[in-house]
Parts: sequence; C-alpha cells; structure tokens
Amino acid sequence: MTSPLPSALAERIESAAVLDAPASAIGKKVRELIPGGPVKDALSGVPIGHALHPLLTDVPIGTWTSAVVLDVVGGPDSETAARRLIGAGLLAAAPTFVSGWNDWADAEPARSGVRRAGIVHAACNGVAAVLMLGSLAARRSGATGRGKALSLAGMGLLGAGGWLGGHLSYAQGVGVDTTAFDPGPEEWTSTGLRADDLADGRPRCGLAGEVPVMVVRDDGRLRALHNRCSHRGGSLADGEVADGAVTCPLHGSVFALDDGSVRRGPSAYPQPVLAVRVVSDGEVEVRRASADD
Repeated sequence: MTSPLPSALAERIESAAVLDAPASAIGKKVRELIPGGPVKDALSGVPIGHALHPLLTDVPIGTWTSAVVLDVVGGPDSETAARRLIGAGLLAAAPTFVSGWNDWADAEPARSGVRRAGIVHAACNGVAAVLMLGSLAARRSGATGRGKALSLAGMGLLGAGGWLGGHLSYAQGVGVDTTAFDPGPEEWTSTGLRADDLADGRPRCGLAGEVPVMVVRDDGRLRALHNRCSHRGGSLADGEVADGAVTCPLHGSVFALDDGSVRRGPSAYPQPVLAVRVVSDGEVEVRRASADD
C-alpha cells in the first residue's frame, strides 16, 4: 500500500542521510550552549509540567497569520497593525526557536529520522522569520507591496515548518511522555528479579508483564520506577542512584525514587512509581502505586 503524500514526504526527509553530519554538529553545539540546569529546565518545560516549545509557537504563528489576514482583507488602515503584529512575532520567535533547538538536540543519538526532520523543520521556520523581518523592513521603507509578498512567502514556509513540527510531535513522539500508555501493571506482577540479587544503590531492570521496571535497594528499602525515562526513553537501570534519586544516563534527567518527581530536567514529566513487595520465595513483585502505598 502506497503511503499518503504527506507521509511519503516525511519519510523522504527522514531518510536523507546527508543531513546527519550538520545535524550532529549542530546538536552537539546546542547541548554545549544549553547544559543541564535551571535554564535548560525552563526551556524544556519542567516548571509547567510539559514541553514548552509547542506553547511558544502559538505567538509567532498567531501574530504572523493575523498580519497576513489583515494584508488580504484589512485595507490601507490596517498596515500599522500588520507591522506591529509582524514585529511582535519576531520578538516571540527568539525564545521559540531556542526552546525548539533545545528539544531537538536531545533527540540524539537514538533517532536519526527525528534529527533529519527536525533540522528541516528548523530551517523552514528560520527562513520564514528572515522573510518576516524583510517584510517588516520593506513596510517601514514604504514598499508595502513587497512587504506583503514577503510575509505571504514567510507564511508558506511557516506552514511547511509547522507541518513537520506536527509530524515530529504526533508521529515521532518528540516532547511527549514516553510512559503515557504503559505506566505499569495494576495487579501485583513478578519482575523476574530476586531481592537477594539487589545490592544497595545498584539498580536492576526487570520486566513486569510488558513493562520494563527499574528496581533498586536504597538505604535498605526497595524502590521501583518505570525503567523507560519519560523524556526520551533512556534506561534508568543504567543510570546512577544517589541522594534518593536516579539520573537517566541519556540526557541527565533526575527523578526522585520515592515519588518519581522531577528533580532536574530536561524531562518535564514525572516518572511512574511502582509499589514493591517481596513474596515468600524472594521474588520481587510490583504494581502501580496508589495513594495508600
């Protein structure tokens, strides 16, 4: 069965290996410029509990779309408003782009298709912003017709970039909680691990049904979290445990062992926490934690 044209186009972009070298270099530089800490947490959306970038995109998209609508139906008296809308969108574009680059850089190293589509997405939006800047300059110099043409071209590229952004979010899952559809079993389920094999501070990965589970003995008490990091799917069992928390080895998100809360991003989503018990033969069982646990 032939893929629909939009899906086929996305697949072509994601298979363009020529994009790997520049994408890898840019991603490395972005991670160097935005290291883990409060700034990265804010750009990742940790304070608001979900990805920040999609929220910020509403402002440039909304203001620039409104300006183009005024160009078409507003008449001569709307030119001042159109200029102000374009200017507002340009101001909002800076934090929008930075948050997007931050999210995209953390898609490495596992998802080459995401890297490739993401850099094309960013390029479309970046050129759109340049066209909008040119439109504003043309309007201020009195070349209103050229300004309108540039803003219309910018909206076309912004639409293409927005389509790719939707593909990255909804088809590739960038920016979503990777544990959303399998937080853990509701009934007590064996992990395949034995309590005697769990050394203090050394996490192990078991399997509760189809859900990977990280189990660790911390200060003598067994703790369990969903093993797949909610940020980009790193294995928490491969991370370090210290101070009652585990650090994901992939991008450095830190989760509290007792309640799965985010101590440090870039993950904006808490990690599902599981109740733990040891049955008579020493086998470790888990189930989804409740308020009574």
